Amino acid sequence: MGRGDKKTAKGKRTIGSFGKARNRQTIKAKLKRTASKKSADAPATPAKAKKAARKKAE
Repeated sequence: MGRGDKKTAKGKRTIGSFGKARNRQTIKAKLKRTASKKSADAPATPAKAKKAARKKAE
């Protein structure tokens, strides 16, 4: 049981397929939950101002 096994989640990830061991709806629902949790936890911070480049002294 490893990367080449079509019946395991690891094998399905390698092959790039979906099925019983790696259900597409379950994966999408999990990703949606984590994305909404991250956006709710992180406070909105303003973008940092860029520093002005120094002028070269001749």
